[in-house]
Amino acid sequence: MTTHADFTEEEWDTVREGPTSAGMIVATAELGGTFREVFAMAKAYTEARQDHGASELLDEIVSHRPETDRAKAHSTEEMRDHYLQQIRDAVGLVGAKATAEELGDYRAFVVSLAKRVAAAKKEKGSTDGVSPAEAEAITAIEGALGGS
Repeated sequence: MTTHADFTEEEWDTVREGPTSAGMIVATAELGGTFREVFAMAKAYTEARQDHGASELLDEIVSHRPETDRAKAHSTEEMRDHYLQQIRDAVGLVGAKATAEELGDYRAFVVSLAKRVAAAKKEKGSTDGVSPAEAEAITAIEGALGGS
């Protein structure tokens, strides 16, 4: 089982920030709803803690308060690119040090968190509450995560 101890502190910070980076990409895809979306992120962590034991790596990730690197971006696109790279870096580290099952669990957690954030605020003009911009953000996140 892969744990925090298998990563340097810098690597661990990157791995821990991957899920919240995904949440921030979705949260900034549309204006408004930030409070609901941040609450949805926190709830995803809480519920993952309740599934304790399924993955030691995920258990350690969700035992910490969700944090994200506050990118100094000049535009939403620049911030999104920064967060997508952070996700790529995180999944690369997990892929290099964890089992294939743990990597799959990590990817699944990141995607489920992103989808929860998208569904947190019902967007006008959508049937499922997820806007086209949020759906596109989730697709970009899935791309950054690589094969699932």
